[in-house]
Formats: sequence, C-alpha cells, structure tokens
Amino acid sequence: MAQQAQFEELARQLSAFGAVKRDLGRILPSDCPAGSAGVLTLLSRHGDMRMSKLAELLSVDMSVTSRHVTHVAERGWIERAPDPADKRSRILRLTPAGEAKVCELSRRSTELLAERLSDWSDDEVGQLIRLMTRLRASFGDCRTTHSRATPTGATAPVIETTTRTPA
Repeated sequence: MAQQAQFEELARQLSAFGAVKRDLGRILPSDCPAGSAGVLTLLSRHGDMRMSKLAELLSVDMSVTSRHVTHVAERGWIERAPDPADKRSRILRLTPAGEAKVCELSRRSTELLAERLSDWSDDEVGQLIRLMTRLRASFGDCRTTHSRATPTGATAPVIETTTRTPA
C-alpha cells in the first residue's frame, strides 16, 4: 500500500488537475459553454432521457439542468419530445446538429490532448487511461449506492458506475 507522503502528493496533483480541465474548457466553442457541452456529451453517451435523469448524471439540480437544456435547445442541438409513458414529462434527444456539435467537441478535445501529450509514448497514454479508469472506479460516480461489508464487518455504500464508450 502507498505511504502517507504518496497520498499527500497524489492529493496535490489531483488538486492541480484543474489546470488541465480549464485548458480543455478554453477550447470549447463560444456558443457551447461547459454545461452545454456536458448535456450534449451525456445525451450522446447515454441516449435519449428525461430531464431528471440528465440532472442526476450532471450532478446538478433541475433548475441548472433546465438552463443548460434551454441553451442547447435554442441552438437546435436537442429536441424535447413528449414522453409516451408520462405526457407531462419530456424526453431529450440529440438532433443531427447536436450530433455534429458533439463531433466538433470531441475533435477539439482530441486535438488538444494529442498536442499536449505529443511527447508521450502510446504505452504511456494507455497507462494513463488505465490508471484514470481505475481511479474513477475506486471512487465511483456517487449516484447509485448499494451496501457492502467493510473490513470491520460494518456495511458501507458501494458506488456503481456505468461507462459507455462513445461510438
């Protein structure tokens, strides 16, 4: 197991990781801020869904989700259709323009990562992906919990994650 000093350094590195996220945010088109990009990405990854599910995946409240959805709907990137199971609710789905925007966002992110990691080997990039995937799995997504026994025998929440690879 890692030593205390290693965990302290890891905490510092994770805190500084915000700079990487900020750089990725800077490449977003001016008409697509981070919240809108999140909506589009989640709809692309998970498919059509209700606003409540989107709010859960975004980990924000319904009012914030509503603002993001309004923004992308006004640009024609998503449509809101009546939910056949509950006419009071709406199903959100990407439009062809929204799918094109997701492709643009993906291209921009990929180009930035390729540029910044150009001196990394394929093996190093693969190792980073594996380790980040494992780190995320260790923390889970904080949305769905189940019980599991801890080393002391007590019950603790287990976080389940669902990851869908974009096509």
